Amino acid sequence: MGRRYYCDYCDRSFQDNMHNRKKHLNGVQHHRAKKAWFDHFRDSSAILYDEQTKKPCRKFLQKGICDFGPNCRFSHMSEDDLLNLKRQVEDERQLREDSEDRVMPERSIEEWLSRREKKRSALSTKGDLKNKEDSEESQAESEIPQQLLSIPDLPPSLLPPPPGGWKVKVNTEWG
Repeated sequence: MGRRYYCDYCDRSFQDNMHNRKKHLNGVQHHRAKKAWFDHFRDSSAILYDEQTKKPCRKFLQKGICDFGPNCRFSHMSEDDLLNLKRQVEDERQLREDSEDRVMPERSIEEWLSRREKKRSALSTKGDLKNKEDSEESQAESEIPQQLLSIPDLPPSLLPPPPGGWKVKVNTEWG
C-alpha cells in the first residue's frame, strides 16, 4: 500500500509521492484550508483593519448569503458587527495597558529588593550589624512597597515584622 501523507489543514490523507504531495500543496482547497486555519489566530485589531478596508458585499447584504463565503474579497460584516469588533479591540487594548501598569510595580519591587540587599551588605561589611539592625528594621518597614502589603494570605515567613518587632518568649525552666 505504501506510505500515506496526512494534511492537518485539509484533514485528508493520500498516497505519499512527490507528484501527489505537490499537487495537493498547490491546490486551491489546501490554500483555503490553510488560510482558514491561520485566520483563527489573528487578533481582533487585524481583523477590524481588514474589514474596514473592504467594501460591503452587495450579494451578502441583499440575500444574506454569498457564494464565495469566507473567501469573498468584500466584507460580510454589518455595522453592528463592526461596532462590536471595535469594542472588543478597545477592550483588549485597555486590558493590555492595565497589564503593563501591573508590570511596572514589579520593577519597583525588584528595585526595592536590590536596594535592601545593598544596604544589608554595606552594613555587614562595617562590622556592627547588630547595632544598626534595629534602626534599619524601622526604616525598612516604612519603605516596604504597598503592593507587597496588599497581597492577601501571605505565609508568616513573608509577612513584615509587626511594629516593635517579634515577641520572644524566654524559657526559664532550663536555666
